[in-house]
Order: sequence, then structure tokens, then C-alpha cells
Amino acid sequence: MPRIQGVDIPPDKPTHISLRYIRGLGPTTALEVCGKLNIDPQRRAKELTDDEVARIAVLIDRDYLVEGPLRRFEGANITRLKEIKSYRGERHRKNLPVRGQRSKTNARTRKGPRKTVAGKKGVKDK
Repeated sequence: MPRIQGVDIPPDKPTHISLRYIRGLGPTTALEVCGKLNIDPQRRAKELTDDEVARIAVLIDRDYLVEGPLRRFEGANITRLKEIKSYRGERHRKNLPVRGQRSKTNARTRKGPRKTVAGKKGVKDK
């Protein structure tokens, strides 16, 4: 099982699909990496030689922001939004959807399970 940037990429999938398991590499970038190194994107990851895996690792490390540094960069951006008290920063702080989605209903992924509030008792007749 090849290991690139601290991520075990799946050996039985084509190289361009396996590279997508690295955070920060999507479909286009994975094909771009294969193209730059003249590696057939359809070859299985387990068929890659150690030299090819090392070349992929060096190229990704040099040219792309992936895994740990990418997470730190994204975290710093969110922290900056919170500090300047922008609208998006406030949405992050309150754990609500940030990109304009409705939140009166739905948004359960961000808001978590429902917190039921007790309703009023019915008024009794005299």
C-alpha cells in the first residue's frame, strides 16, 4: 500500500483515483500530477514503483498545499474571519451554515440534534 504525505492510498484503484484520497488533491489536480510525471493515470497504485511513489511525493510536497499545511491554512482563515467579526465568522462561531443556506428548517448537520423546547399547556375550561 503506497503511502504519500502520510496517507495510505488504496492500492487496487487507478493512480488518479487513489491520489484523490490525499486532502487537497481533486480530480483535476490528480490527473495533472500524473501528467507532469509521465505516469499512466489508469495504472493501479500497487503497480507503481518505489521511485515513482517518491517522485509523486516530492512533486506534491513542492507544488501543492495538502494535508496538514492545508488544514492549518483553512483554520487560520476561519480564525481570521472570527477575529474581524465578519458575518461569515459569526456563522462559524455559532455553528450555523456559512454559505447562505436556509437554517429555519434543515441545517441539522451543522446545528446537531434537535433540542426540544417544552410547549405551553392547553388552557383549561371552567
